[in-house]
Amino acid sequence: MKRSASLSCAAALLALAGCNSKHHEAEGNAQVKITPVKPPNGGAWTDVVSATPDAGVMMGNPNAKVHLIEIGSLTCPHCREFEETGVDKLVDKYVKTGAVSYEFRNYIRDMFDLSALLIAKCNGPKAFFPLSHALYDDQPTWLGKVEAAPKQQLQQLQDLPENQIELQAAKLAGLVDWAKARGVPEAKSTQCLTDTKAIEAAVNSSGSITQRWPDFPGTPSFVFNGTLNTKVGSWDDLDQALQTALGG
Repeated sequence: MKRSASLSCAAALLALAGCNSKHHEAEGNAQVKITPVKPPNGGAWTDVVSATPDAGVMMGNPNAKVHLIEIGSLTCPHCREFEETGVDKLVDKYVKTGAVSYEFRNYIRDMFDLSALLIAKCNGPKAFFPLSHALYDDQPTWLGKVEAAPKQQLQQLQDLPENQIELQAAKLAGLVDWAKARGVPEAKSTQCLTDTKAIEAAVNSSGSITQRWPDFPGTPSFVFNGTLNTKVGSWDDLDQALQTALGG
């Protein structure tokens, strides 16, 4: 998937296309008994974090009965809502027990989303989830800087050499200074934001989402053991769907 095909329209940089606003009511309150799986070396499953072949980051038991993928975007307000209302519950109830592994895979909506992803990954897989959580916390601030920028300035970003676009987008959003304050030195974030191999991998992974799951409705969406569940739009929905998957 070429970057020009996926990130070409400056006028649509902050459009909500691809950000899913669906919400469903949870059906039923079935509960299954979760037998905890002992984590390795006396640690915790939340300490088991690794990059995945599809440019995602996974936390938890790699042999869990359910492998859950959240397809999300760091610029998506509905993903931020799930981060605030569901992720801690997901981790505490399912990931820590070893019953579910949790992978975050980014669907790229624009150059700012890609810049934020590169920042979140910059200190390695183990730092990804804390940094992405902090990016969601501060999303209104750094996206507010983008929204306040003149349209001409946004357009000019696309005229830059490809290995400079994400770096300058991150600077416009204040993410380079943001990252420095959270343990990512400027020299390192600059390197991450201009890493053409990492950028290509992220863009290709994002492009493969709609090819693999043609019914993908937008972010956040959830995949259970390779199957997209289009009925999950909230923590309550996800909790119920996980109970069903674990009980089957």
